[in-house]
Amino acid sequence: MEPHAYEVAEINGDYAGLRRLDGEDDALFTVAMALLPPGVDIGTKLTGMMGMFEIIE
Repeated sequence: MEPHAYEVAEINGDYAGLRRLDGEDDALFTVAMALLPPGVDIGTKLTGMMGMFEIIE
């Protein structure tokens, strides 16, 4: 399994909805905010997999 690029599309309390940037799937992937790096907000781009994410440009 390889990491994917995501964009934070929504934040609902303790959870964020991530959208894959490769366009392969339009469904949002829900992840706990506690698993995301500090400073994440709507529009932040991330890379990662299996609960390990980091911010990209």
